[in-house]
Amino acid sequence: MWRTIASRYRNEPAVLGYDLLNEPIPNIPAVEIYNSKLEPLYKRIVAAIREVDRNHVVILGGAQWDSNFAVFGPPFDRNAMYTFHKYWTDPVKSVIQPYLDYRDRYNVPIWLGESGENTASWISTFRTLLEQNNVGWCFWPYKKMNSESCVATFDKPRYWDEIVQWAKARPASVGDQNFIKQRPSLDHSRAALTDLLQRVLAASCRINEPFVHALGMGAIQRRFHTMERG
Repeated sequence: MWRTIASRYRNEPAVLGYDLLNEPIPNIPAVEIYNSKLEPLYKRIVAAIREVDRNHVVILGGAQWDSNFAVFGPPFDRNAMYTFHKYWTDPVKSVIQPYLDYRDRYNVPIWLGESGENTASWISTFRTLLEQNNVGWCFWPYKKMNSESCVATFDKPRYWDEIVQWAKARPASVGDQNFIKQRPSLDHSRAALTDLLQRVLAASCRINEPFVHALGMGAIQRRFHTMERG
């Protein structure tokens, strides 16, 4: 699969690189036995990519939700970078030290490929820590429903609670007719999704200024509204 993808995009300069696996091997003891198999799998994937594309970066994430770099030996590709994800940790240097150590030991680029879902204060502190240590970052999400932990937020669509309540329920058995009868009407479902499409438009969203400033991007609100008018 990755050989096919790389063959299609091998000459595409808009593509930075290929992030091969998102958060491989969860933090569950029963599956941590596969940690030793992760890097060999990466080597097989990269070898397939390099058959057709030697231009693009390959991006390698650690085990346990991209957090464990102990699974890596010395870099095996000359055009690789390593990514880690961090959530709900203390925003202190000791948290990122293992990744800094790997970077400095092998002189390879690293970046925080995913973080967020936290307060503006935490985002600001952690973002500053990363920049002080020359680590690029990606905080998400950009847009959420009724939330302050994002750049832009929008109101809940009509009938949304009704749909969510039914989606969270569980049928007593396969083909539970009583469960099926309780589902939202087709009219409500269509109205909810139609309303959702309107509410996620830039013109319907609100900017969470504390979150934006926590990212060090105070001018984004002006750019947002320029984009909205465009």
